[in-house]
Amino acid sequence: MTLTKETIEAYSVFKKEPNFFTEKRLAAWIKADSLSLPSFQKIRYQKWPIQLQNDLKKEADTWPDDLLFTPSENQLVECGTTTVKCQLDEALTAQGVILTDLDDALKKHADLMETYFMTTAVKADENKLTAQHQALVSSGALLYIPKNTVIKEPITSYFIQNALQKKDYVHHVLIIADTNSEVSYLENLLTVGDVANTANIVVEVIAKAGSHVKFASFDRLGANTTTYLNRRGYLENDAKIDWSMGMMNDGNIVGDFDSDLKGAGSHAEVKVIAISTGKQVQGIDTRVTNYGKHSIGHILQHGVILAKSALIFNGIGHIIHGAKGADAQQESRVLMLSTKARGDANPILLIDDNDVSAGHAASVGRVDQSQLYYLMSRGLPQKIAERLVIRGFLGPVLTAVPNVTVRRQLSDMIEEKLVNGQADE
Repeated sequence: MTLTKETIEAYSVFKKEPNFFTEKRLAAWIKADSLSLPSFQKIRYQKWPIQLQNDLKKEADTWPDDLLFTPSENQLVECGTTTVKCQLDEALTAQGVILTDLDDALKKHADLMETYFMTTAVKADENKLTAQHQALVSSGALLYIPKNTVIKEPITSYFIQNALQKKDYVHHVLIIADTNSEVSYLENLLTVGDVANTANIVVEVIAKAGSHVKFASFDRLGANTTTYLNRRGYLENDAKIDWSMGMMNDGNIVGDFDSDLKGAGSHAEVKVIAISTGKQVQGIDTRVTNYGKHSIGHILQHGVILAKSALIFNGIGHIIHGAKGADAQQESRVLMLSTKARGDANPILLIDDNDVSAGHAASVGRVDQSQLYYLMSRGLPQKIAERLVIRGFLGPVLTAVPNVTVRRQLSDMIEEKLVNGQADE
């Protein structure tokens, strides 16, 4: 990185950031050079343009007038570093719920940011990419749900990468669900423009004791965007996180998805659907680590690959010594629609204690020709028949998504991605 200490300090002054955050940036910038890139089984991404290069820039983003998003009552919309909309119901605000962008969070909620920002779930010194993220983060959001608060309506966000100009997209989301709270959060990642850029995105979910977070995401970053996407959950006693992630990106991406089950009785359900098309590579490393007794970690990943693309699923279940009664299960399956595509499904179980339950299933295979023949014999064209078979293959993950609206939207995204992917072949 070409940053200097003076550049970082000047940017922090310009943004009116508190001293602790300036110090975090400087410490991470110094540390980044000595750290290594993160390593993932069978995901060879080290030669990608995935490291951040741009200096911190003070100029505001511009965006098109016809920016598309679906309005909702409780919503945050950002394009690049600019907040387009931030709206939260007055009743929720009165209860102490916080939904705001990164700049406002640092000014008005510095106590929460100092306590939780890259201190608990993701640490800046984990690897070179997390350190670069801390040093260069320029946009993001804070969502805080107070103790014993149950939010019935989902909170939605649209985070739109501005690829109309050459600029790294360094974005951070911090979600804190306090004791016995409950929230549904729906995140949309999009790209406007086609300039080649790097995206480094970190999402931290802190689930305090007895809380329940339903996290759904639709990821549709552009073909010329190379992405490191780190989503991490930190769960205390009896906390639960339901992850439902639709990986419909068009560019190369490394997905680093972890759930740390720190507390007794904590529970993570991770569901991932991915479709790779063209020449793109999606490497998805999903890990659940059982620290707490009687903790539960389940991973369900289904993916489809077309044309000359590649998709790698790593599923890691790790039961730490002392996690008596823990349960770690995983299933990763990849369906290939092209002889030129490449798929990997790698199950990994690391068991360091007795009196636990663990299991895995993994497969990579082609479309069942007898199913295709049956559908085509009923008059369906081959491409439509293929899409029906694919939807049947992805069905077990879709039906496991707890929110009906998310299921419907994810189904529509799958159809759009498949139609576009078949057109490219």
